[in-house]
Parts: sequence; C-alpha cells; structure tokens
Amino acid sequence: MIWVLGLVAARPNWPITLPFVILLMAIALAPLIAQHHWERHYHKLCVALAGIVCLYHLFIVKQSARVVHAGIDYATFMVVVGSFFVVAGGIHLRVKSPSGAMRNTLFLFVGALLGNLIGTIGASMLLIRPWIAMNRSRVAPMHIAFFIFLVSNIGGALLPVGPPLFLGFLKGVPFGWTLQNCWRQWLITVAIVLAVFFVLDLVNLRARKRAIRESEITQWRCAGAQNFAFLFALLAALIAVRPGWREPLMALIALGSYFATPQRIREANNFTLAPLKEVGWLFLGIFGTMIPVLEFMERSAGKLGLDSDLTFFWASGFLSALLDNAPTYLAFFASALGLHGYDLNDSSHVVRFISENGRELIAISLGATFFGALTYIGNAPNLFVKTIAEHARVPTPSFVCYIWKFAMPILIPIFVVISILFFR
Repeated sequence: MIWVLGLVAARPNWPITLPFVILLMAIALAPLIAQHHWERHYHKLCVALAGIVCLYHLFIVKQSARVVHAGIDYATFMVVVGSFFVVAGGIHLRVKSPSGAMRNTLFLFVGALLGNLIGTIGASMLLIRPWIAMNRSRVAPMHIAFFIFLVSNIGGALLPVGPPLFLGFLKGVPFGWTLQNCWRQWLITVAIVLAVFFVLDLVNLRARKRAIRESEITQWRCAGAQNFAFLFALLAALIAVRPGWREPLMALIALGSYFATPQRIREANNFTLAPLKEVGWLFLGIFGTMIPVLEFMERSAGKLGLDSDLTFFWASGFLSALLDNAPTYLAFFASALGLHGYDLNDSSHVVRFISENGRELIAISLGATFFGALTYIGNAPNLFVKTIAEHARVPTPSFVCYIWKFAMPILIPIFVVISILFFR
C-alpha cells in the first residue's frame, strides 16, 4: 500500500524509531525464546528503551513538550485503566456452568454491548473471570481470543466512554456521533464474529462433551454488587469531569471501592495487582518509544497517500495494532484535519471537519477500535485479559499465536467485507 511505502521512505531520523521496533520484537518473541529471563527483566528493557527516546527528545532535538505530553498521556492512561481494574476486581460473578455454544455467544454479545456502556476496560475486567469460570472444563485459546475481539475491542466502537474514542470526545466530537454514524458497521462486524465463534465453539463443545458432563454445575450469583455504583461513578467522572480534576477523582473512587469491598470477594476473584503492574511497565515502554512514530504520523498524511476513507481505515487500523490504538486514533485524527487545513486543538475546526468530512472520521474511528484486536498491544484491555487468563492457568495464545492463528485469519477477512460494503 502507498502509505506503507511512504512511511518507510519518508520517516525522519529513523534510528530513533529503532527502540520502538526492538520493544515490539521483544514483546512478541522474548516470552517464547526466554520466558524466565523476560519475566525477570522486561521492565528494565521498557525503562531503558523509553529512556533513550525521551533523552533524545529532551537534550538532542530539544522537544521537551513531546516528552511531557507523552508522560501526561501515560499517567492519564494508567489512572483510567487502573481505576476500572480495581473496581471491577471487587465484583465476583458466579455464572451457571457448564456453558453451551449458544449461551457463550449470547454472553459475548452482552459483553460487546456492555463495552459501550462502561467502556471496554470495565467490561473486560468485569467479565473475563466469569467467562473463564463458565467454560472452565473446556476453555481453549480461542475463548480468550474471541473475548478480546468482541468485549475488549469491537464492542467499544459506538460510545466514547473509553480509549480511543474518548480522546475524540475531548477534542470536540459530539458524544453520540459515533453511535449515529457507525452502528451499521458495528452490527455487521459483531454479527459475523459471533457467527464464526458459534461454529467453532460448537465444535469444541462436542469434542469435550465427556469432560463437560463431569464438571460441577453452579448457579448465577453476584457478590460485591455495590461496586457497580463505583463503576458508573468512574464512567461519570471520565465523561463529565475536566482533565486535571478527573484523574485524582477516579483514583479516589477506586480507593473507595477497594476499602469498601470485603477481602473475601477479591480473594474469590484471585485479585492481585500483578496484571496492572505488567501492563504498566509495558505501556511505559510503548508510550515512551512511540513518540517519534506519532510525531511523523501527525504531519505526513499527504506523503503517505492518506487521501480517502478506505486508506484511513486500513492505515489507522494496522498502526493501531502495532501501537496502542488511543494515541494512534488521535494521530490520524490530527492528520485528517491537517489535510483540510484544520487544527485538532480548535473545537470549532473539529465541528466543521465532521460536517464536511465525516466519512474520514468514521473510517479512523472504526479502524482504531476494530484493529486494536489484532495484537495484544493494540488496546489496553487485551494485555489485561491475557495476563489474567495466564494467572488463572487456562490455555492462552502466545503473542505470535494470537496474531497468526486467530486475529489475522478471522478478523482481516471480516474487515475486508466492511471495506467493500462501506469504504469503496
């Protein structure tokens, strides 16, 4: 594609992008080659690579504002992610099990809807443990993959209650704009993914029938229901409170939930801060090393051939799979505005752009939210789900296996269909 060739040919100061490439390669391959050493030293690598890029921007090219902005984005990101993680960890859902293919499919659909109401972070943290429990006797890597597809990513494409669409809302995109303009693409995508899952889960169910008959049957129960109030308080703070006040308020809400929840409930969830710690170190490296990549994207849309909604859909999508989709969404939003002479930081410009070039923003919004499911680092909840599943000792796809066995063969054909239907 033209934009890929342009990225390779035109990128400035390319050596400073190497720490980002090294980090991506390490996240993908190190757990397979040297898992023990990776688990012991990954945080050191993240700090070192991010430090190289940040020191370069601070003292070589004198762009301290870039580093400060990345630091603020990272801090905001961790407060939002950590708050939902802590509060959702105080809700223990006991679901009826074993579960059949139809009930699993319905559960994922409800999870996709919930991803729009409380955000993909909150929905993923709330539902991943019940999802594992209801399929305990036959859980397979595909159960984790499809959960990430629908609950952690695609489900959050309609309302800006979490990353990445929340960043657009902060810049002036009306709250209901994506719901009004993206619901058809969302519904078709969710329907196709659910249909594929139903067939695969039915095969899995028949293959594991003996183990399922011997498993324990439990009923629906909910402990820590008061934390639903804390979840909606977090959602209200995310939407209604201005930056600077929002982050401390969300942290206080999370602390209130933590101390108001009996310890036995968190123990029933096997709740620890280990997944949050791992995600925190990895995204410290990602936010630090991607500074020059995003800087290039913000000013090079024309050079990369980004001149149609189709190219914006695929370009923003694939880069969202490699970077975190929240800053990628913002970078492509800025690129699209720049093509038409508008400024991202002027809300009146954003309103005018939406009225004149709304299809480009539809493509960017869907590309960022949908393609974030292609890799574990495409969206924050992906790594949370992976880490929680691993701590629960259930079969979980490796970084490479997730991409090549599940994400690419299942999602890419579906995205091609969406392109043909809506972005020709």
